[in-house]
Amino acid sequence: MSSKIKKLEELKALSQLGGGQTRIDKQHEKQKLTARERIQYLLDETSFEEIGALVTHRTTDFGMQDEIYYGDGVVTGYGTIDGRLVYVYAQDFTVFGGALSETHAEKICKIMDMAIKIGAPIIGLNDSGGARIQEGVRSLGGYADIFYRNVQASGVIPQISAIMGPCAGGAVYSPAITDFTLMVENSSYMFVTGPSVVKTVTNETVSSEDLGGANTHASKSGVAHKTSINDVECLEDIKKLLSYLPQNNTETTKKTDCELHDEVRDVLSDIVPENPNKPYDMHAVIKGIIDTDSFYEIHKDYAESIIVGFARLGGRSIGIVANQPMSFAGVLGVKSSRKAARFTRFCDCFNIPLLVLVDVPGFLPGTDQEWNAIITHGAKLLYAFSEATVPRITVITRKAYGGAYDVMNSKHIGADLNFAWPGAEIAVMGAKGASEIIFKKELLKAENPSEKLAEKEKEYAEKFANPYEAAKRGFIDEVILPKNTRRKLIKAFAMLENKEVNTPKRKHGNIPL
Repeated sequence: MSSKIKKLEELKALSQLGGGQTRIDKQHEKQKLTARERIQYLLDETSFEEIGALVTHRTTDFGMQDEIYYGDGVVTGYGTIDGRLVYVYAQDFTVFGGALSETHAEKICKIMDMAIKIGAPIIGLNDSGGARIQEGVRSLGGYADIFYRNVQASGVIPQISAIMGPCAGGAVYSPAITDFTLMVENSSYMFVTGPSVVKTVTNETVSSEDLGGANTHASKSGVAHKTSINDVECLEDIKKLLSYLPQNNTETTKKTDCELHDEVRDVLSDIVPENPNKPYDMHAVIKGIIDTDSFYEIHKDYAESIIVGFARLGGRSIGIVANQPMSFAGVLGVKSSRKAARFTRFCDCFNIPLLVLVDVPGFLPGTDQEWNAIITHGAKLLYAFSEATVPRITVITRKAYGGAYDVMNSKHIGADLNFAWPGAEIAVMGAKGASEIIFKKELLKAENPSEKLAEKEKEYAEKFANPYEAAKRGFIDEVILPKNTRRKLIKAFAMLENKEVNTPKRKHGNIPL
């Protein structure tokens, strides 16, 4: 083990925080590892077996025949993480800036083919200046060969990309096709065209960090699913993420040890405020339901009105999609719909059951949303849930209004079990807005319109703004006390464990893209 890794491991142990996250002190937080050090840190000790160590490029133009390096700028092979087989490649920036050549691409393609054939995750540690320009179209063809394999592997094996340096031009499309993209703050960036080209074409002056840095992609574009402060934390994040995933699409994630007791969580009873317009943090609901410290959030800083991530429930790995009342009241918008749809489809690919926590007042209104195709993006989420065949359970914690009720894993689109808390409101819209429409004539004739509106609002709320009307029709399977939610869900997911769905024969559906 290199002295650099040993020092970082010592620092990590000293500065360990809750939830498995780490924070290295300021002196070392920006320290970068080499390609081999990254692999060494990521994989179990002595487990790495290198493939293609003696490969060299074949270029003789522009004096390249005098620049020969074994491995040709990428380290490829296989090993284990917590005893599980994985395939990995790490681009080496010290060799031609990690630029991709024909042989460089062939090495990556070889282990991708092996990963698909064997059925094990593929992890790419990206750190490259782009295509090797001395090779012309051959390097571009190499990228296309990798893209093609990314698509063939999609939904078959988990694909994880870590951006640990530059990733520009055509190189960005491989990570974009993979399931998860992690970035390192202040040392990695992704963009199709760099700042100099942007300046030339649009006359905009922008830095590499602002254009395509980790924080930009984590909060604005959504390209990055997770950011880390340094290489070590990024590699730790990969390990943790992998623990929630199966080896391939024919397997399920192995259960972890979990000692079950009564599983009643009284803390859940006091989270939702009595005032229906007062926000609360859905993270508190998630924490009250799942196994202790098991939530691993994805896309935390992007489209914050919806929460997605992995957790464990009774030792089982599950995916969670939840509205967040703390952000725009938990409405569905362009970004949040796309974020949730992508996560839902990943979970369905890899047999990860879905828990959906609902508190949604509807879709976000406005010209910005309409002009940016909220209809299409909302339909993506609707499509994703309707298509999913994994066990799917919904809990309505408070509001479920309008079309958003349908979209958020309702019984009508194939959810297996739908629960609601006693204070849940399931209706076309809020009582006030509905009353203003239904009783418009009566309000106009009333001597005291505001008093009459309050009366009618109460009448409408008693009739519709509750979970019991939906339960009468079977749209809600049971109205449960919040404190019993964890116990109900553990039993329900155990019951659904062997669920099978026979879907219509087709090549593939046509999701609204």
